[in-house]
Amino acid sequence: MLGVSTEAVDVCVAGGGPAGLVAGLLFARAGANVLVLEKHPDFLRDFRGDTVHPSTLMALDELGLAEEFLKLPHVELPQLPMATAMGPVTFADFRRLPGRFPFVAFMPQWDVLNFLAESACRYPNFRLIQQAEVAELIEHDGTVTGVRARTPEMELEVRSRLVIAADGRNSLVRQHDLLEVAASRAPMDVLWFRVSKPAGERLPAVRSGRDFFIVCIDRDEYLQVAYMIPKGGFEAVRARGLDAFRAEIAAIYPSLSAALAAEIGDWDAIKPLDVRVDRLREWYRPGLLAIGDAAHAMSPAGGVGINLAVQDAIAAARLLAPTLREGRTPTPAQLRAVQRRREFPMRVVQFAQLRLLTDLYPSAERPGTDKPMLARLLRRFPGLAHVVARVIGLGVRPEHVPEPHVPEKTHAPRLEAMTQEK
Repeated sequence: MLGVSTEAVDVCVAGGGPAGLVAGLLFARAGANVLVLEKHPDFLRDFRGDTVHPSTLMALDELGLAEEFLKLPHVELPQLPMATAMGPVTFADFRRLPGRFPFVAFMPQWDVLNFLAESACRYPNFRLIQQAEVAELIEHDGTVTGVRARTPEMELEVRSRLVIAADGRNSLVRQHDLLEVAASRAPMDVLWFRVSKPAGERLPAVRSGRDFFIVCIDRDEYLQVAYMIPKGGFEAVRARGLDAFRAEIAAIYPSLSAALAAEIGDWDAIKPLDVRVDRLREWYRPGLLAIGDAAHAMSPAGGVGINLAVQDAIAAARLLAPTLREGRTPTPAQLRAVQRRREFPMRVVQFAQLRLLTDLYPSAERPGTDKPMLARLLRRFPGLAHVVARVIGLGVRPEHVPEPHVPEKTHAPRLEAMTQEK
């Protein structure tokens, strides 16, 4: 029988993704005692969002971490070119953005998360426990006062002044209907796979045409490919067969034909993503705040999910850390202020994903087009690429990291798979 360990902290974060780790880092930096619970033993999960936008790089710079971060292997793109049936266009041009980072960085998310975890662990009041899956919330008189989690060795009961749900679009608060989800829509699903780069050739990052939209992320050593399909269409793709799938991709990128035949040998090499675009009606209840995908699931369009999650975390720390530092629990009004601060930027992005970009994606409900509206606008008004870059790269309401309120103390980085004894 598993033993039970109990402890008390100021902030307990469920989920060790970008939102959870940035929130943990910032609350610890502000002087709160923080515990982050991550259900997986590591961050090595492929085909996750890997786009690091200028807004996130600016936040890291304000933390004094940007130079160290950019020493990790990554690819920088100052522009996102798009090949269309009408000819090439620039989807987004980041070169005129203010600040030190006029580009988008592509970096495997496991490197991003390891970096954030190690940076947070420099604060002695921050801890990360991996292989710790949050199973339920603890409530008292209608207020969330902590969580219960399971690990391979024990059950963990954590009492906290604030619980932050940063555990993604399948969050505990969604699964158990603890917070209501507004109507969900999604324009497409995505098939992810990797394939070797053709020697001596640089492929367009984005290609669109009649009935297809595809993104190739240059990983330096290989390409990570996102192939859009109609919503719920994966079984139809499988029914056509693997040869037909490889032929579809080769028709778009002929130079990938040999690599596709050699490397995509079964359906296990292809990872379907069930895309959702939704949001919680309220992101909070007394003692609990949802941020990132737990509060608003995004489509991968524009790669904005990570960066919106990071901005949520920054806003939460700025608005709530002073109360926690005083030993008090944030009030519902203070939690509501976080949602009000972040809801408008989220709604703008979701509107763009569901309305402005819809005809880029293949759909079972409407005929395809090789002249999508956005491509037509970008060709007619090239300066629009700078506007797109600003919305994607900086967001509608960029957040700034608050000044630290306690002297910074560091020790050797540590990633703890387990810190409690049975």
